[in-house]
Amino acid sequence: MTTGDLVNIHPTELKFPFELKKQSSCSLQITNKTTDKVVAFKVKTTNPRKYCVRPNTGVVLPGDSCNVTVTMQAQKEAPLDMQCKDKFLVQSVIVSDATTSKDVLAEMFNKEPGRVIEDFKLRVVYIPANPPSPVPEGSEEGYSPRTDVAASSLFLDDHVSRTLEETNEKSSEAWSMIHKLTEEKTSAVQQCQKLRQELELLKRESSTKQSGGHSLVLMLLVGLLGCVIGYILNRT
Repeated sequence: MTTGDLVNIHPTELKFPFELKKQSSCSLQITNKTTDKVVAFKVKTTNPRKYCVRPNTGVVLPGDSCNVTVTMQAQKEAPLDMQCKDKFLVQSVIVSDATTSKDVLAEMFNKEPGRVIEDFKLRVVYIPANPPSPVPEGSEEGYSPRTDVAASSLFLDDHVSRTLEETNEKSSEAWSMIHKLTEEKTSAVQQCQKLRQELELLKRESSTKQSGGHSLVLMLLVGLLGCVIGYILNRT
């Protein structure tokens, strides 16, 4: 609390919960210390575009108080190290008993001979809007590095087991495919050998029979055999 002959100001710092792109407000209380004087006040700031003060002027009856709300506009970026250089000035002066809030003018706070004006300077402080919650002591006492290591080991063993199972399944599928291809290749080789034997037999028969009809049939069979062998070899 800041104390003068005319008024008390509370608090001595304006603390704003700071959160990007959101407005924040705080309250200021001005109390008239006198018992028989009406006091007028005015609140000014070094950054009027950033703050809205309601009311920024007024009168306080003897022994009475007035609450002032200061609203900080939403900010797009945080200041370095959350430090703010903005300042507020609260001025107070004794006025006539008939003075109302509407009668308060800026000229009343001009320093002139015989006029006592009290000035109170207030600084601005930013506080985190959502401060991190402290870790309960019980949680720290119950924590054990061995427990953490054991949990990590179980997770690693489970991961390795799943990896081995997946590898075994893929290996089984690969061996099944290799076995199937081997059988198909063996069957194709056997068919090729059988066709070669039939071809040799036809050649021997054609050598004993010199007929044009047999020669034509032989050529057709040879061409057909070549196509079949080429198809089988390409498939394997």
